[in-house]
Order: sequence, then C-alpha cells, then structure tokens
Amino acid sequence: MRLLSSALVTLLALTKISFASSSSGDSVLVVLDPSLDRENYSIFFGGLEKRGYSLTFRAPKDASPAITDYGVPNYDHVILFAPETKSYAQDITPQSLVGLLSENTNLLIALSPKQTPLTSLATEFSLILPPPDTPLISHHPARSEPQTTIPVPVSSSSPILTPGIPPIWFTGAPHALGSTPMLVPILRAPAESFAADSTSDADSDSLGSQMGLVTGFQTNVNSRVVFAGGVKMFSDEYARKELPSGGAPGNALFVKDVAAWVFQEKMKLRIDAVDHHRVGESGAPEMYTTNDEIVYTAHISAYDSRTSTWKPYSGIDDLQLEFTMLDPHIRTSLPAVAGSPGTYQVQFRAPDRHGVFKFVLNWKRKGYSYLESSTTVPVVPPRHDQYPRFLSAAWPYYAGAISTSVGFFLFSALWLAGDVKGERKKGSKVE
Repeated sequence: MRLLSSALVTLLALTKISFASSSSGDSVLVVLDPSLDRENYSIFFGGLEKRGYSLTFRAPKDASPAITDYGVPNYDHVILFAPETKSYAQDITPQSLVGLLSENTNLLIALSPKQTPLTSLATEFSLILPPPDTPLISHHPARSEPQTTIPVPVSSSSPILTPGIPPIWFTGAPHALGSTPMLVPILRAPAESFAADSTSDADSDSLGSQMGLVTGFQTNVNSRVVFAGGVKMFSDEYARKELPSGGAPGNALFVKDVAAWVFQEKMKLRIDAVDHHRVGESGAPEMYTTNDEIVYTAHISAYDSRTSTWKPYSGIDDLQLEFTMLDPHIRTSLPAVAGSPGTYQVQFRAPDRHGVFKFVLNWKRKGYSYLESSTTVPVVPPRHDQYPRFLSAAWPYYAGAISTSVGFFLFSALWLAGDVKGERKKGSKVE
C-alpha cells in the first residue's frame, strides 16, 4: 500500500510538471498587500490558475510560507503586489530577491510613486525612478478620470505582446531606462505625458516616451524580472473600465502577455545539442589538423506553452558561430538547414594556425532567452608524414639545390680527372 501511494504521488508530480504552462515550473508565491482586495484581481489571478499555475498567497510581513529554505527557492515565480509597503518579512529584501534570480526564480514586481525598499531594488536593474510622489500625468485625451489615470497606447512592435492590443489604463510611476542591454522595454509612456508632483508640466522631471512604464530584465542565467509602474493595471477595475473612445481596454490581454513572458512561457529557447566533425566523417575527432574542413551543427528548440513541450525551432536568421583562440579567428553565419527543423549547420576550413580553439555560440536578443555554447578542441599541425612531398611554390629552391649539386659534381669530376703530369715532372727537377 505504501509503495502504491508513493508511486501515485510520483505520477502526480510528473503529470504536474509535464502539463505546466511555464518552462521553469508552475508554483507561484503572491505577496499581496492587505490593503489590496484579492477579488479585485480575480481576472489576472484566475487566468494564471487556468493556465496551470498553483498560487500561494501571503502578506508582506508574514514569515510563512517562506520564499526559500536553506537558500533553496520554494517557488518558481514570485509576484510582489505590495507597492506601498515599507517593511517586509526577513526573507524579502532587495538582496534576497536578487539571489532568487540567480536561482532561476522569476519576479513580477509592481512599483508605486512612494519610496519603498522595492525602489532601491529597481535601481539595481538600471531603472531610474523619479523623486517620491512623482506620478505619471497626462492631460490627453480629454476624459472624466483624474490626470493620473491615463489610457496608454500599446506598441505592436514588441515581440512580447500580442499585436493589436487596445490602449490600457495606467496609474503609477514611470522610470527612465539605463544603458544596460539586458533591459527589455515593454510599455513606454505616451509622448504627451510627464512626471511631476503636480498637474502642471512646468516642473516635470521626465517627458514623454523617454520614460518606461513596464520594463523587463533578463539575467545571464535566463531568469526574468518585470517592473510595472503601478499595480492597478492588473486589477479587474481597469480591465473592465471603458476607454475614452468607447472601446474596451486591453489590460487583461496585456498583463497576460507580460506574465507569460516573465514566467518563461514564451520566447524561451534552448540548445539541445551541438556536434562537430570533419567533412566525410560522422564522429567528433580528438583533435583537428590545420586546414581541415569542419562541419559544425547545432540543434535548437523553443518551448510551446500550449503543449508544454519543446519543439524544434528554425526561426533564427542571424545566428553566428565563432572559432576562437583568445580572439575569433573565424566568424561565420550559422544558417538553418532546409527541411530539418531546429538544425543549424555550417562548413568551414580550420585556420592555418595550431593551438587550443573553441566553437562559440553566443546569441543574445532582447526578449529571447540567451543561447550560449562553448566547445574546446585542439588544432595541431600536420604530422611529418602528412605534408606533401613537393610544394609548387618551392620549385625555385629545388632548382637551386639541384643546380648546385650538379655543378659541384662536375667540378669534382674535372678536378679529379684533369692532367697533372707536368706539375710532377717540374717538381722532380727541382729536387
């Protein structure tokens, strides 16, 4: 009976993993401020549960359930909806949240115009927030809502978002973006908006599309974090609130796409395998010889959240391969193989230089998970019996050596065979 129950638990766990929407797991901890009504976020939380996520709720000051135990995360994703909370439990600090990212735990964080510990966390990710109590303000378009409640148009150029999302309602604080290439802009402020502590733009700190409202960040280990300038954009109120033009807002679809990206449902790629060999062979050799013709192959797949499976992916058209020894000696494109999904292959000649080389793949694009691979191989000079017997470029030297040898032979023959009788007679007379 005990064996049967353990087998059942194992089967349920495997089933849970196999049908998870996210490629990194489906357990989510929601840190929700007590001042926020959970029912007002039922559309967002309910959508996560329908996609297979298991949500656990706690208050910011609660000690349990703990985010980590002995440095090991208990959850695959963490949602922080406590934008105005100024004190948290001991397991929620900027340092601990950064540590979660290093353990492949993803974060969705809502900010506010108030000064909180999350404000200092945002600066660690190259986000520059305005002074406290400086919300985003816009007088356009004309509407009955306050100037801080703004319909923001959604750009269709972001690969993270579904094309054609209507404008969304936003209330909160903007932020400026730093220079790090790891930032992924998702939603920018309207051009006519500004950040100020009053409804006048005379003393505004930032203007227009210079500011971001929702921004993602992807770490070197491919964990993701999203900073949203306000928590109300996730609410049922804003999801149902009619736009000034009379249409329905796009909040529900927008926050769904944002959650799908930060929880690694979409734009998640991986390298399944790489292999290399000489032309005409099939196995990888222990070492290559200079000027060998080499074939390098990479197999790449993308995660499909609808089936919770990895499928071959051939959609990369700018993948490159480097053959390096300190510096790249060869950099060439690695194109997809027609008729073989997920396979990228290139043939090139090894450089005429021996040493320890690396096959290096390093593909990093905004929004997509990074693809990195490094394989070390030695390149040696040819063996003594692998060189050609004669080199066409050396014929002048061959001719010089042969002519010198022939001349020396002729000179020696003439010297030895010459007549020396006269010299011997003359010598005898002197005696």
